[in-house]
Amino acid sequence: MESFNILRKDFPPRLYTNGEPQHDKKDFMADSTFDVIVIGAGPGGYVAAIRAAQLGFNTAIIEKNKTLGGTCLNVGCIPSKALLDSSELYSIASHQFKNHGIKVDSVGIDVPTMIARKNKVVDELTRGVAGLMKKNKITVVEGLGKLAGGMKVSVENGGKATNLEATKNILLAMGSVSTQLPTAKFDGKQIVSSTEALDFTEVPKKLVVVGGGYIGLELGSVWARLGAEVVVVEMLPQICPFMDGETRTALFRSLQRQGLEFRLETKVSGVDTSKGRPVVKVVGPGGKEETIECDKVLVSIGRRPLTENANLEGAGVELDERRRVKVDDHYQTTAPGISAIGDLIHGPMLAHKAEEEGIAWAENLAGQGGHVNYDVIPSVVYTWPEAASVGLTEEEAREKHGDEVKIGKFQFMANGRAKAMGEREGFVKVIAGPRDIVLGVHIFGPRASDMIAEAATVMEFNGTSEDIFRTCHGHPTLSEALKEAALGVHGRVISA
Repeated sequence: MESFNILRKDFPPRLYTNGEPQHDKKDFMADSTFDVIVIGAGPGGYVAAIRAAQLGFNTAIIEKNKTLGGTCLNVGCIPSKALLDSSELYSIASHQFKNHGIKVDSVGIDVPTMIARKNKVVDELTRGVAGLMKKNKITVVEGLGKLAGGMKVSVENGGKATNLEATKNILLAMGSVSTQLPTAKFDGKQIVSSTEALDFTEVPKKLVVVGGGYIGLELGSVWARLGAEVVVVEMLPQICPFMDGETRTALFRSLQRQGLEFRLETKVSGVDTSKGRPVVKVVGPGGKEETIECDKVLVSIGRRPLTENANLEGAGVELDERRRVKVDDHYQTTAPGISAIGDLIHGPMLAHKAEEEGIAWAENLAGQGGHVNYDVIPSVVYTWPEAASVGLTEEEAREKHGDEVKIGKFQFMANGRAKAMGEREGFVKVIAGPRDIVLGVHIFGPRASDMIAEAATVMEFNGTSEDIFRTCHGHPTLSEALKEAALGVHGRVISA
């Protein structure tokens, strides 16, 4: 697909409708007024713009970067998964081919080719988004969008500015950025964020990952599979603190078996980069101090909403104590006519959550009653095996419903397809509450990211564990493990 035209920095921001520059047209000022203006072209913003255009709104979208797609497509979800797949194939070739009777003389690593493949995937998808803008007749404006009071937006690019105006709504969808650690600030070379960790030119001999959340674990897994010694430093007593406890423990032990080393209840007190290789200073349990010398330090302690540089508060948009935008149930901010979604507001910082909010926002604007069920938003850790979940953890369910909670579990080692694949690690857990309603599902195992959608669908319609096991599942498939776990809620497991 054709990409949208990139603005040269020596020109003021231009408007592009259907991919054609509009700045020379006599009616340019008229064209700078739109029904809706979306600031930010990440998953939330571009999906919102598309849905708004589908609903008949004359729509403009503003993006400060030269490609659309935001963090997710450019330096987040997509490129990290591309590298995870490449590193997983290398790991399989190195350790599992022989089990399948496949003989190879040697397996090598070409990191530049891996990075090039990752970049190609990103390029194809960002061009695809640009094509969707053209298809839906959405005007794309490159530059930094700022609220200019009322329903006006100023777009700055290369020292020049153009003013746009919305007649119905302005949507804030600027996303988030990596959080810096005061004791280990990014330098882009030795101390890096997830962005730079996607573009290492060679496998680091030793990588320290600061933060035991999903981003750090995923990228740590990439480089560990390729041969790096990976040490994860986490200040809490466990990784992934919001994950179901049993699932978290299984993931932790699996990553340990894969060679990742963990320093839990340990804080980073500083990083010395003056000697050529970073030396990470940490304080462990009991105040024990030590140093870890390494090649790279990946700081992955979370993300923060990108609420600066857009004149939000100056335009009357209130922020909470965590610098998130305050919104009501329809995503309206405290400033009339201005809305916000995605990482800017409360809730998990997930691309699919932002997408659903963008659709709901557009449909609400059209009077269609858009809605997001925040109790049924799946989350995935794309390590291998994968960990996916939706709904309440076992701990949360028992706290809320006590003895009415029933648990069904099924191990992948008893699943025929998993055995055939050589993927016997992990389990499916179904949590049911009053009236057998499914409260949560947690999967640790192969293709958990794909399997969790069935659970989310059942929960979206207040389904029961019986609804799952009464549904005929193909055989042999991994999804049969979900059916068996649902049967386990009633003590009726067939295959174990």
